[in-house]
Amino acid sequence: MQGKRASTITAPVDPNIPAPSTISSSQQSYDQQIQHLAGLNSVLLSEPSYSPNETILQTATVTAKINTLTTKNNEVATAYTQVSNSRIQRDKTIYGKEDSIVDIALDVKKYVKSLFGATSPEYAQISGIEFKRTK
Repeated sequence: MQGKRASTITAPVDPNIPAPSTISSSQQSYDQQIQHLAGLNSVLLSEPSYSPNETILQTATVTAKINTLTTKNNEVATAYTQVSNSRIQRDKTIYGKEDSIVDIALDVKKYVKSLFGATSPEYAQISGIEFKRTK
């Protein structure tokens, strides 16, 4: 499936005027593709003469496929939410304001440097390990 605009978007002639923001018209998201398949299936259901011999093209099979795709799409949305929340929690643990892994590691490097000196082999072992704070 390929989505296309009925009319083209015209770019402004004056370069000082910003281009207008537009919304994608491709309609190729999973939600849209499921919706289009459901629309096609409703057309097939309303046509009494439609009765293909192939099982994959029968309306019951298409309806089952739509239900399966809808279920899987909802499961992906739920899983994405959980993954996103887990990533936020991970970032708080690593880069958080207080007692984060990065802060502890930087404090350890400072302590080893003050204890053994900047030119010591002990500090040389850990000095190359980089820890960066996020903004």
